[in-house]
Formats: sequence, structure tokens, C-alpha cells
Amino acid sequence: MKKVMFPAIIATIICLFAFTLIITNWKVKSDESVIKFSSKKINGSFKGLKADIVFNKEHPEEAKFSATIEAPTLATGFFLKNMHAKDALGVDTYPTIKFVSTSVSKNGDGYSAKGNLTMKGITRPAIIHFTFDDKGNEGVFKGNFKVIPKEFGIDRSGTPDEVIVNLIVPVVKS
Repeated sequence: MKKVMFPAIIATIICLFAFTLIITNWKVKSDESVIKFSSKKINGSFKGLKADIVFNKEHPEEAKFSATIEAPTLATGFFLKNMHAKDALGVDTYPTIKFVSTSVSKNGDGYSAKGNLTMKGITRPAIIHFTFDDKGNEGVFKGNFKVIPKEFGIDRSGTPDEVIVNLIVPVVKS
């Protein structure tokens, strides 16, 4: 019995250790994160990024991203544009914008996170193209994605046809 139990225990420990090497949890440095958006008609930024990130660049297929930003933090640099953009997003009713990944894959020199983006209570598929600069216990995700506001019910006069969102997200291992 002892001869069977010892190898089984060792095999279990090795499997658990190997599994922990694959999964790496990252904590966002929210105060250092940059979320900017731009279009032909409006440019600005958001604050208040919160995210659960599981990512290992050697095993991107195991990655999971779940992130929210606080829609009322929208800032364009001009108070009138802020008011109009916040009204168009319905920030009083829908105070968060959320992305949840469904799959992550290696894509050339970077990665692609496919998932669901929810704005103004409407969820649509989205793809975030990103890179990851691994610095040991810290790292930086840099990415971008395109949003078609009308697909999210954002169709006020003056709403751009397309908005590009750029992300710089510093992280630490948690």
C-alpha cells in the first residue's frame, strides 16, 4: 500500500505545481492605467478600471479577462462635450462598461482577446488586440479595439461612426 500511495502523492504534487505555473493572476494598477478613445469627432479618456486577469504568455489559450470601467469618469477636456457624451452613454442608468473574454489566442507578435463588450445595457462581440510586456512580477498590457457606437444604441446627432479605444494597463502579480 505504501509503495502505491507515495508515487500517487508525488504525481499529484507535480501536477498541482505544473498547473500553478500555467495560471498567473494579475492585479491592475488602476491609478496608472490609461484608457483613451478617439474618433474624427471626439477624443477623451476613462478612469476607474477594475479587472480580473488570468494570463500567461506561454499559454494564452488559458487566459481570462473580465474588466469594467466607470462610464461617468468619461472626460473629453470640454465640459459640454462631457455632458453630451455621458448623456449619450446613459451613464446614470448604465454606470459601467464591461468586457469579458471568451477566448484568447496568440496573433503574430501579440494576442487577440475575443469576448463580449457591454455598453448602455447592450452586449456585442468585440476583439481586443494586445501585447504584453512581461517584467517578472510586473507587466504592461497594451491594446486597442474598435467600437461602432450605433451597435450599442448610441446614435445621437454628432455620434461618430467609429471609435478606437487604446489601453495601457500596468499590472502586478497577485
